[in-house]
Amino acid sequence: MEWGRWVNAMLARTVGYQLARPPGHPRRRLPAPEGSRLLTAPIFILSPARAGSTLLRMVLGSHSTLYAPPELPLYHLSVRAETSWIKASMTALQISARELDYLLWDRVFADVLSRSGKPTLVAKTPSNVLIWEQIAECWPDERFIFLLRHPASSVASLQAAWSKEWRPEDSGSLKESMSRALRYMKRLEEARRALSGMTVRYEDLTAEPETIVRQLCKFLGLPFEPAMLDYGEFGHGRIGAGLGDTSANLKSGRIQAAGETLILQPDAATSRLSWSAAGHAGTLQVP
Repeated sequence: MEWGRWVNAMLARTVGYQLARPPGHPRRRLPAPEGSRLLTAPIFILSPARAGSTLLRMVLGSHSTLYAPPELPLYHLSVRAETSWIKASMTALQISARELDYLLWDRVFADVLSRSGKPTLVAKTPSNVLIWEQIAECWPDERFIFLLRHPASSVASLQAAWSKEWRPEDSGSLKESMSRALRYMKRLEEARRALSGMTVRYEDLTAEPETIVRQLCKFLGLPFEPAMLDYGEFGHGRIGAGLGDTSANLKSGRIQAAGETLILQPDAATSRLSWSAAGHAGTLQVP
């Protein structure tokens, strides 16, 4: 009843208590879920594919207080509750299908963080940017790092990394790589406009690693640790297909300067930008 909620609100503000029927009372109703989480203040790296997120996770994961596990695509992790029986049960418990997913995500991340021995989790997976709204809703206290890279470099790297084993639905064409990259970049820009966080550019990270890592530590409220720049001295889990970048530069254990040479040819008449990099070429529509 409305008056009951009003009275409890007044009591909570004045004396810190509320009225409630005891457990087992015939008229006591199960309260709605509060959305409480096991994971506290996680850090999410949102980025397009092939933007250097594996490098950034290893650098951050080298901090003594941060655990950055290999990729975990929440986009592909969900709870099945499809039968009439389980739907009826969830309705009675006031747990929505989305909240079921959130409970699963939170439990998985909390479990791996607990086993790491560190207090704070850093999560990175490019496809997570496609569901940034759900991630922001799941953990209201999380912090975001937005990682950008020149679109031409991202597309060239995405094209070079294409594998039929991991993308059996694609033909491996440059057009497909460009379409996928653009989809991720659009979603990232939406997230940047809607959420607070720190923006990092891959080119700046590789050109001035200490400066950028110091800025990241300040943003996260952590002391800078010089050993973070030698991320190869720490364990970061298995490096392999499906878990992020596997390049020789990454495996070197030190931040390497970006090596691609971009050739840009803007066309003002068509608002298109022609580019070539790493043996690939294409055009991007300029907004």
